[in-house]
Amino acid sequence: MQLQASLYVLDLAAVFVFALSGGLAAARKQLDIVGFIVVGMLTGIGGGTLRDLLIGVRPVFWVFQPEYLLSCTLGGILAFFAAPRIERRLRALSIADAFGLALGTVIGTQKALDYAAPEVVAVLMGVLTAAAGGIARDVLCNEIPLILRREIYALAAVLGGSVYLLIQMADGPRWLALAVAVPLTFAIRVWAVLTKASLPSYGGRPPEG
Repeated sequence: MQLQASLYVLDLAAVFVFALSGGLAAARKQLDIVGFIVVGMLTGIGGGTLRDLLIGVRPVFWVFQPEYLLSCTLGGILAFFAAPRIERRLRALSIADAFGLALGTVIGTQKALDYAAPEVVAVLMGVLTAAAGGIARDVLCNEIPLILRREIYALAAVLGGSVYLLIQMADGPRWLALAVAVPLTFAIRVWAVLTKASLPSYGGRPPEG
């Protein structure tokens, strides 16, 4: 129970950080405060909502847990009033976002497993939980989604979710899977942020037509 309660609090914090990043995207597009809140909510709970819809969870998680909506709203409002100050600490926010990525990955993977999803699908649901909100944010703000750029983002989630799954498949306890997968995902993403490491991009001529 203590582990579950800790994960719940950390998940709310991760949702808040995601919403804050959504608010910064809204600031770059000079939206009004409602726009900040909407983009913040899409970023904060979009991934978990898509996951629940795909694995058949009804209603989705935030319907009876409105504190997630409150967390997103607070993130959007904070970004509206403090975007310039937050933007100056963008690297710190990216590191906080890496924590949200790591936690969202394992929570999404586990929830899919709880609903008897196949192993490969469970890892995919972990990636969606962590990254789909950011995709919605970038599409809404007319930007190329972060997951499609050269940055190491989705790859960190895939590796973390896979390790989490493999430990449980080897009959390891859930706390051990968490203790390994969350720091691993976080470390890969932070390393990519600090070193600006990226995947190779297509270097040939674009097709004509």
